[in-house]
Amino acid sequence: MSTPTFMNIADNSTTLQNWHKHVNWLNTFFILGIPLYGCIQAFWVPLQVKTAIWAAIYYFFTGLGITAGYHRLWAHRCYSATLPLRIWLAAAGGGSVQGSIHWWARGHRAHHRYTDTDKDPYSVRKGLLYSHFGWMIVKQNPKRIGRTDVSDLNQDPVVVWQHRHYLLTVVVMGWAVPMLVAGLGWGDWWGGFVYAGILRSFFIQQATFCVNSLAHWLGEQPFDDRNSPRDHVLTALVTLGEGYHNFHHEFPSDYRNAIEWYQYDPTKWAIWFWKQIGLAHNLKQFRANEIEKGRLQQLQKKVDLKRAQLDWGTPLEKLPVMEWEEYVEQAKEQGLITIAGVVHDVSGFIKDHPGGRAMIQAGIGKDATALFNGGVYNHSNAAHNLLSTMRVGVIRGGCEVEIWKRAQKERVDNGHTQPA
Repeated sequence: MSTPTFMNIADNSTTLQNWHKHVNWLNTFFILGIPLYGCIQAFWVPLQVKTAIWAAIYYFFTGLGITAGYHRLWAHRCYSATLPLRIWLAAAGGGSVQGSIHWWARGHRAHHRYTDTDKDPYSVRKGLLYSHFGWMIVKQNPKRIGRTDVSDLNQDPVVVWQHRHYLLTVVVMGWAVPMLVAGLGWGDWWGGFVYAGILRSFFIQQATFCVNSLAHWLGEQPFDDRNSPRDHVLTALVTLGEGYHNFHHEFPSDYRNAIEWYQYDPTKWAIWFWKQIGLAHNLKQFRANEIEKGRLQQLQKKVDLKRAQLDWGTPLEKLPVMEWEEYVEQAKEQGLITIAGVVHDVSGFIKDHPGGRAMIQAGIGKDATALFNGGVYNHSNAAHNLLSTMRVGVIRGGCEVEIWKRAQKERVDNGHTQPA
């Protein structure tokens, strides 16, 4: 008797009869249900100035638990941290109410390995809203998510403990601690619970979700455009520096997201500070040479794309070969001129020649290489480019063409971006 196979609900179409089975109700409760309660409760709980300041401080506190802890320490191993720092980051990250370290890092590693594919757990190709938080609200088939190695996480006692006691971490760090500080500090128990607890965790959730959605949609791609990650200062501002996402996907083990001094990356600064006081070490950085190679390669792709849209004349290998006598004969009627073994039809340019008709007419039917390259006037880069659009043939022999090719190579080596 064969063993029956069971289809995951995520593989079935959503209907009016089974839609509730497609919803991950636990995640929906934490992501939408509790924040909705907080918003309603805020109508009856006034926001005190001290509580607002505390909520902002705790926002950064728990935000670093995600950016410096969940993301750069555990998901990417960008640096090493002492046990006290790891415990602190695990507690702070739990206060963000975004799942355990193990669950979060496993999904993020799959995202990097399978970016923009069906194995990416929050692929932006499935829609901006889906990559923002829809992937957590709607059930996924775990077998369809890309496989990743999490053996290092299984051996970290801090990660293992937090995973086993995740709900306790959420209750204590997500809601109890912010309420206790506000309550014992200035008597605002409900304000601490609603604003520093519930609504603060909602905002840090949405900020982190922007890395999965907004950072794959808004901004530039200075290092690689084959996938969706992008760099944008707005995303960096709302995610404690995680918005330079194109750089991050190219160099994921670098402890920095922002490499320029003026770019906003408080997570990088925090990790650097922890190193100075002995809490962190082995901060990883890609060599500047490799980073600049990636930037230059992407710039070259953009230049090549732009170049392909311009008229650079018929390639030499596609031009007809002419005998010298044939060239001289046709030049009398067509207004042909030869420069470096390449025949150009300048009949339509004679009247517009900046040097006057006489100069250009003097070279018709002759080898005007010396005249063009300094014998009479050393023509500009623009003149070389314009001349290339007038090519109509190549003089048989090849010697002149080889001289032309060497001359063009010298021009490129001397700083001209394109050969004539």
